[in-house]
Amino acid sequence: MAASVNESPVTPAGLAPAGLGPRLAAIVVDWVLCLLIASIFASPAEVAWPPVLILVVANTFFLGLFGQTPGMRLARIRCASYPDGGVIGLRRGLIRGVLLGLFIPAMIMDGQGRGLHDRAAGSIVAGVPRS
Repeated sequence: MAASVNESPVTPAGLAPAGLGPRLAAIVVDWVLCLLIASIFASPAEVAWPPVLILVVANTFFLGLFGQTPGMRLARIRCASYPDGGVIGLRRGLIRGVLLGLFIPAMIMDGQGRGLHDRAAGSIVAGVPRS
């Protein structure tokens, strides 16, 4: 039997979606790091695209291979594959990073806190269990 349109999908692999606070903290840390790195090459106040490019590259690399950016690690959240909970890989990391660089897709979220960039990349941002 088909699922009802109003039913939300089951959270995959037992992952609890991360709240808005940790997600915001992670992106602020990552953005500050991108601004610092970009300032080595050009003034972010004069040329706006280098920090965004660095954000896309950093997200592609860190999420694609490790599932966490430096900011996500500090905020104790991770980006996992939806629905199996594994690492998303470089291709899906690039898709997610490019859409995150556009900013607006990240602001349009579903009931599980998945932005358009997460849905397009087949990912979910979840909390990291305490060990």
